Amino acid sequence: MEKLIITLAPTGSIPKTKDNPHVPVTPEQIVECALKCEDEGAAIIHIHARDKEENPSDEPDFFHQVVDRLEGRTNLIINISTGGRAGVGLESRTKRLEAGCEMASLTTGSVNFPRSAYVNPPDLVDGLAQRMKELGIKPEIEVFDLSMINNAISLQDRDLADAPLHFNFVMGLKGAMPARVEHLVHLQGFLPGGSTWLVSGVGAAQLPMSIHAVLMGGRIISIIERVNWPPMRCWFGVLPP
Repeated sequence: MEKLIITLAPTGSIPKTKDNPHVPVTPEQIVECALKCEDEGAAIIHIHARDKEENPSDEPDFFHQVVDRLEGRTNLIINISTGGRAGVGLESRTKRLEAGCEMASLTTGSVNFPRSAYVNPPDLVDGLAQRMKELGIKPEIEVFDLSMINNAISLQDRDLADAPLHFNFVMGLKGAMPARVEHLVHLQGFLPGGSTWLVSGVGAAQLPMSIHAVLMGGRIISIIERVNWPPMRCWFGVLPP
C-alpha cells in the first residue's frame, strides 16, 4: 500500500488575522502550526512570508527564521514559495532559497489573478530553475494552465530541471483554471512519464479536488490556508487509504 503524502501551506498570501484569528503570520506561529500539523500526519510544509501588516513579503530573513526554528525539531520537508506577490524580480525571489529547503515552488508561466497579473517571464523562470538546481532544490511546478506543463518539460529538456518532474495543479482560482474533474483528467494526460503530482483546489474546491486526485492515483494532497483549529484534524478519515 502506498503512503499518502500531505503537504500543508498554513499561511498563504491572502487571509489575515482580521479574517480569522487562527491564521499563522509570524515565524513563531508558522512553526507552531507546522509542528502540530506534523503530529497530525503532514509531511511537507509550504512556507509563505508576511510583513508586519500581514501583507505578502519577500524578506529573506523571514524564511531563515522559520527554517532555523524548525531545525532539529521536525522531519517535515521544507518547501519555500518563490511566488511573486511581494517581490517580482529574480534576485528577490532567489535570495529566499538560501534559507535552506528541500523543495521550492516554480510557476512556469504567467496568469491572471482576480485583481492583478502574476507575471513570470521566460528568463525569470529559467533563472529560478537554474538557482534551484545549483542548490539541489526540487522544484514544485505550479500549473495554472496547460502551457505550464510544456514549459516545465522544456526546462527538463534544457537541463534546468531533473526528472522526475513534480507538479501541483492549482485549480479554482478566478481568472485561471476552473476546478473541474475533466480539467484534472486532461492535465494528468499531458504529464511526462514518472512525474509526481498533486492538486491545490482554491477555497471550496479544495476537498473535492483532493479526493478526486487520490482516486486518480495521485499520492499527494495539498491543504492550503486551512485555519480551522486544530488545523489538520478535520481532513483525516475522509480519504481512501
